[in-house]
Amino acid sequence: MTHFAPRPSAMPPHPSSKRVLLSDAADAFLHVAPLHSLEDRARRGALLAAFECFLGTGLGENVPLLAYTHLTSEAWLRTLPEPERAEAALLLSDFRAYLRDWGWLDSARPVNLPD
Repeated sequence: MTHFAPRPSAMPPHPSSKRVLLSDAADAFLHVAPLHSLEDRARRGALLAAFECFLGTGLGENVPLLAYTHLTSEAWLRTLPEPERAEAALLLSDFRAYLRDWGWLDSARPVNLPD
């Protein structure tokens, strides 16, 4: 698994701000410079956009980050042609690691907010 060291330019929004969106997290993930060449960024961006579109079918625009779960990712992977599934599964694994390591998931579901 890849370890992502947090950088200030791609930090998630503060928990007290608006709801955390999947598109914001995906955009930040794709712009972590050492992880993606321009070609990778385009391909991985297209896959993440397809995943967001899949989730948006039931949720509409502005898909919240918390819509990304193990079950929703597995459901999306089953809709893909067999040759694309391995690449998409690896992408989602990398994306999930990024979300954890950079605090996006903690920001999306704040437990202890300041008074």
